[in-house]
Amino acid sequence: MNSAVTTARRAGLVSCGTCRLTSRMPCGSAGLPVCPRCGAALHARKPNSLSRTWALLFSAALLYIPANLLPITLSSSLGATQADTILSGVIFFYEDGSPFIALIIFTASVFIPIFKIVTLSYLLLSIQLRWFSRPRHRTRLFRIIDLVGRWSMLDVFVITLMIALVKLGALANLDAGPGGHYFAAVVIITMFAANSFDPRLIWDALEEDHV
Repeated sequence: MNSAVTTARRAGLVSCGTCRLTSRMPCGSAGLPVCPRCGAALHARKPNSLSRTWALLFSAALLYIPANLLPITLSSSLGATQADTILSGVIFFYEDGSPFIALIIFTASVFIPIFKIVTLSYLLLSIQLRWFSRPRHRTRLFRIIDLVGRWSMLDVFVITLMIALVKLGALANLDAGPGGHYFAAVVIITMFAANSFDPRLIWDALEEDHV
C-alpha cells in the first residue's frame, strides 16, 4: 500500500456500524465515543473480531460433525422406517435419476458450509500471521462468503417443505431428524461468523507495514 494514501482511520474518521454515518473520532474524550446521529458506540474496527470469529467457526465445525452423521430426515411408510443423512440423500437423488437435485443439495449442504469454514479460517490466519500478499484476492473471497452463505439454508427449507407435503397419515410420514437441527445451527453460526469478521483487518497489516 502506498504510504501517501490517506485512509479514514489515519484521518481520524470512523463509520457508525448502525446508521453508517462517517464522523470524526473524538480524541482524548472520557468514555466510549458515540455516533452523533444515532447514539451507537463507535469503533474503528469491529471489537474482538478475530477472537469472536474463531470461536464461532470452532463451534460450527464441531456441530457440522453430527449434522452429517445423524439423520436429517426420518421417513416411515407401511410400518417401515428409513433414516437419511445429508450424503445419503444426495446419493438417493443421484441414483434415482435426479442428478441436478443431488447437485443442488450437495452444493448447499456440503460444499458451501465447508467452503465458509475453511475460507474464513484462511482469512483469519492470514491476518494473524500478517500475510501481505494478495489482499484484493482475500477481500473477494470474503465477499463470496457473504454472498453465498445464506444459500446453505436451502436444504433446511426443502426439508420443511417436504414434511408439509408428505403428511399422509398412516400410509406415509416424514419428519425432521436430529441432524437437521445441528445443520441449521451450523448455517446460523457461520452467518454470525461472517458478520463478526472485519475484512478491513486484511488491509491494516499492509498499512501498518508502510507507516
